[in-house]
Amino acid sequence: MNLVANSRERTRFIKFMTVGVIGAVVDFGIMNLLSKLYNMPLTLAGTISFICAIISNFLWNRYWTYPDSRSRPVARQLIMFFVVNMAGLAIRLPILHFLEPPLKNFFEGLALNIPFTPGFLGKNFTLMAAVGVVMLWNFFVNRYWTYNDVDKANS
Repeated sequence: MNLVANSRERTRFIKFMTVGVIGAVVDFGIMNLLSKLYNMPLTLAGTISFICAIISNFLWNRYWTYPDSRSRPVARQLIMFFVVNMAGLAIRLPILHFLEPPLKNFFEGLALNIPFTPGFLGKNFTLMAAVGVVMLWNFFVNRYWTYNDVDKANS
């Protein structure tokens, strides 16, 4: 797969990124809702929000990004997508756990005059970092494993 030379792959990557943005909105929205309303720790709220984003992303990717990748039954493809994303969760959780405290301390030290607390900023910047790292993992592994039937369909 050559994203630079292959316009079809570039289009898929842009669609995958768009789906990722939708998933990030789902992820951030649910994480903030659970953290604020139920005072959940970031690792728990972030896990629940991540699972909701996985479901959203799978549906968008199956039916929009890779519509030509439906040679597999939906249940099998969802399991494959879920496995890749669970590995992504294993990458994500240490980032959430270890990066949040120093980022919160960083924002506390800035003494910003804004309506957001250092805790809110720390959580959201931590989640942003985790989403970025996991997005790269998800794209490449899903493209070569979950959606590898696209290559066969277009041969």
